[in-house]
Amino acid sequence: MIALDFTRPPAALLLEPVVRAALLEDLGRAGDITSQLTIPAAKSATARLVARKPGRLAGLICAEIAFRLVDPALALDVATPDGSEVSAGTLLATVSGSARSILTAERIALNFMGPLSGTATLTAALVRAVEGTRARIVCTRKTLPGLRTLQKYAVRCGGGFNHRFGLDDAAMVKDNHIQAAGGIRPAIESLRAGLGHMVRIELEVDSLAQLEEALALGVDTILLDNMSLDDLRRAVGMAKGRCVLEASGNVTLQSVRAIAETGVDYISSGAITHSAPNLDIGLDF
Repeated sequence: MIALDFTRPPAALLLEPVVRAALLEDLGRAGDITSQLTIPAAKSATARLVARKPGRLAGLICAEIAFRLVDPALALDVATPDGSEVSAGTLLATVSGSARSILTAERIALNFMGPLSGTATLTAALVRAVEGTRARIVCTRKTLPGLRTLQKYAVRCGGGFNHRFGLDDAAMVKDNHIQAAGGIRPAIESLRAGLGHMVRIELEVDSLAQLEEALALGVDTILLDNMSLDDLRRAVGMAKGRCVLEASGNVTLQSVRAIAETGVDYISSGAITHSAPNLDIGLDF
């Protein structure tokens, strides 16, 4: 079997505008006045990026970009790549060069690394919780505006998988679509009449009766929304492998194993991108 690297970061071309915008917000009109006035221009330093708590690392690629944008002469030596499991005290990287430049980029580097590593850490915990089942952990579109590419990358660093990236990736029919379209059948038929052959359709259902209708229509993927464990098991039995089943709603570290054991294919969690605790990472000279 070919080994695939799903943690490979997005292209720098996609990430640089995001990191640049963060730096511009922080630098304002006058730049880093504290470092400029307290540190001699010729002063050099070496700083260590260190994990202060255990977790899964993500976002070091953003730190690299931040240091480079502030000062191309800074040298970053990566000791622990994104996607690695780290313990408290693990050396992540060292950065050497102008002390002023290091301090100017420090906060933005950490602002990316902490939250993204938090997402990777929570994702990894969910992935470990469902080991031995067929279920895969996936994210949602509940991401911070402008940071979706990075947050979904962090999910991959945690061993999870990505749901659609945007509204144009795949057709996903939710309860309000069903209401506005006049029912499941008209919504699905309209999509099939207008979509290209490469676009898949996912339908959200919240009852077994809706599931039965969806199965009769041959929908590609069915999202089982906020169903009880008993109903999830019944849904798996009804589907009999005819479509992909995704469970969503009330997914926690305490509940995810039981959800996975019902036999669903995917479990989606918004919390891994919108509510993951920050992983404490520090930079010290």
